[in-house]
Amino acid sequence: MVEEYLYGITLEGPNASEVWDPEHKNDDSDGTDQHIGADQKLIIKMALLGPEAKPGELNVLQVEAMGLKGPIKTPIALLEMGKTAQIILDLSFPDPPVTFTLVKGSGPVHIVGHNLLGAHIEEFEDMADEMEEENIDDEDDEKDPEDEDDEDDEPKKKNAKLSVAAKYKNQANKNKKK
Repeated sequence: MVEEYLYGITLEGPNASEVWDPEHKNDDSDGTDQHIGADQKLIIKMALLGPEAKPGELNVLQVEAMGLKGPIKTPIALLEMGKTAQIILDLSFPDPPVTFTLVKGSGPVHIVGHNLLGAHIEEFEDMADEMEEENIDDEDDEKDPEDEDDEDDEPKKKNAKLSVAAKYKNQANKNKKK
């Protein structure tokens, strides 16, 4: 089961920065993590200028997050009072930390989204075990004695499907040449 919480921060002043890193912020008073084994995800939906932003000043919002090949820094919003005061975003960050920085302008820039807190790992494992058992039961129910006799015919059916697919592929290649 996933819990969803509102996420919102405000960046104000030159080079203002904020880090989303729930693993470090959820520490209990005794030093233990409250959400050990929990899967967290940040979804950013909107960036907007506060009404006190300076007219004509360009505000550039940058994010630094983990990409496939390592950390990535990239601008995600260019905001200017009187031109673009808000922008709708659909950004998902599954891996903390995520750093938002106001690399140009003085803001304030408000960032709004959702912090998703997933089920604990043990719950995922239990659900996976249950689903696996259901799948095995379904497969046993679907198989009847008639199907067992047809198993010898399956290689023939696969070969027939492959030859039909090859025929259509050859026809498509001929059409390309024309």
